[in-house]
Amino acid sequence: MQIGIDVGISTTKIVGIKEGKVFSPIRISAVDPVTSLYGAFGKYLHDNDLGFGDVEQVVLTGVGSAYIQQPVYGLQTKKCDEFVADGLGARHESGIDNAIVVSMGTGTSFVKCEGDKMTHIGGVGIGGGTLQGLSRLLLNTGDIRYVSELAQKGNLANINLQIGDISANPLPGLPMDATASLFGKAQSNATKEDIAAGLVCMTLQSIGSAAILAALGTGIDDFILIGNLTLLDQCRDVFPAMAKLYGVNFHIPNHSEFCTAIGAAVS
Repeated sequence: MQIGIDVGISTTKIVGIKEGKVFSPIRISAVDPVTSLYGAFGKYLHDNDLGFGDVEQVVLTGVGSAYIQQPVYGLQTKKCDEFVADGLGARHESGIDNAIVVSMGTGTSFVKCEGDKMTHIGGVGIGGGTLQGLSRLLLNTGDIRYVSELAQKGNLANINLQIGDISANPLPGLPMDATASLFGKAQSNATKEDIAAGLVCMTLQSIGSAAILAALGTGIDDFILIGNLTLLDQCRDVFPAMAKLYGVNFHIPNHSEFCTAIGAAVS
């Protein structure tokens, strides 16, 4: 088995790849990357009744991998560039060879995937960290799952200014329910549910728009979404609407939150 480990600063994701198939992905949180890595690996072996002899190789990726300078538990250990891992994992799980991989973590990065060639083409400082920080300020919580649940009860029409609010007729290429201004209609007495809906929509729409702009001139119209934010239920509404508006395709593959670890394992 090949083991891929995406080492964050406080969260580590680990997967096994056996005969090309993803095997039992898990996530572990700890106070530092070294503790998180060794805790995740030990738990992975224990939970799956594996020994060191069952592991052919360990491949590390992620910002926290810089803290690991020696073999993990004495096993052959290599490292994979995080952007390459993003592309390889997204391709492995989606089956799409030519796409822009949108890695939605604390911030968001864009990787152009053209067959075996993975190129980091930029990113934006908007992601889960943005949603979490603004939620702390406006909703007194940093629990993104709770914010997502609140957002399901909110009404975006009370927060976002839509084309229908400023025009009597649809504009060329823009339906009446298209967003004219994020939070452009918000009032000081907005409910927490409406605020949550606005924050989630703002984060996801901003990422989607930036991804589409990053792809201009590439001839690519497929976007593979990976990272923890893909778990938000609102992704199933926001991105299909954007796909229809711009004539592109957004894909959320299997194991989307583990794609970077998967990419490390198959690298």
